[in-house]
Amino acid sequence: MKTTTSILAAAAMAISAQAALADGHEELTVAYFLEWPMPMMAAKASGAYDEALGMKVNWVSFDTGTAMSAAMASGDVQIAVSQGVPPFVVAASGGQDLQVVDVAVSYSDNDNCVVSTGLEIDQENASELAGKKVAVPLGTAAHYGFLRQMDHFGIPLDSLQVLDMAPDQGAAALSQGAVDFACGYGGGLSRMKEHGNVLLTGDEKEALGILVFDVTSAPAGFIAENGDTLAKFLKVTADANAAWYADPSDENLAVIAEQAGMDLDAAKSAIATMKFPSVEDQLSETWLGGNAATFMKGVADVFVEAGSIDGALGSYENAVNTGPLQAASEM
Repeated sequence: MKTTTSILAAAAMAISAQAALADGHEELTVAYFLEWPMPMMAAKASGAYDEALGMKVNWVSFDTGTAMSAAMASGDVQIAVSQGVPPFVVAASGGQDLQVVDVAVSYSDNDNCVVSTGLEIDQENASELAGKKVAVPLGTAAHYGFLRQMDHFGIPLDSLQVLDMAPDQGAAALSQGAVDFACGYGGGLSRMKEHGNVLLTGDEKEALGILVFDVTSAPAGFIAENGDTLAKFLKVTADANAAWYADPSDENLAVIAEQAGMDLDAAKSAIATMKFPSVEDQLSETWLGGNAATFMKGVADVFVEAGSIDGALGSYENAVNTGPLQAASEM
């Protein structure tokens, strides 16, 4: 957690970067994930964002949503695409003034924990995980899912040796036998599955209320100063999602896969587990119209109980800003 001094310093840098953009500098920096095939990558490849915004959009890849938060705090990044809800909640709970502006993707089957094949452990004997070593990218959606699954199976957290590892690192550790199980998402999760099995399917997790979705987020100051720019950005994203659903062909997927740094088969397998809500759905009570803020509070409370963060906000309603998305829906 950042100290008050470092938070204020980061905020000053972020304000400076936001003011520069508002003053007419023709560049925007956006964070995204590799090995995470989303329709918006087709728009990235075509230059649709640059054209719609009338400025150069620089894309920078990150390994975790926590790193995205740090980059937005420093002012190096203005928008984060597909940041996990848990890392967003960790940052917001720690005092970083970020806001959610859209639901990027829902993916219950694309974020999970994988147990080494040699252990022969599944949900029937999951209690045998007690005392084991696990790789988890702390503060991410995978971390939240890990906590909820361990609670569901009655496995004491203090019995586990938890190592903070990004998904690709966790996959490597699992393959080498350095950990007994690992949690992650994207390409890292795919590689984990080559050496183990999941405990719960996406549908089984959803039935337990373990939702997994990512958001597009940005600093509140940037949103306030650049609402029209952000609305145009979200409009391009929404159009890319609609275009994908209209034509989910291998030809279109090949462009997305190339941008994601994946081969076609891997991208096809990953995107098949993803859902991209329409703007109308996002603005409904199910998502940003109410449930998202409630869900964030639940995530924060789980992290507080697990000792992962010091405290939660009383409410996360102010961490959701539907203004730019509403404006995008009218474009």
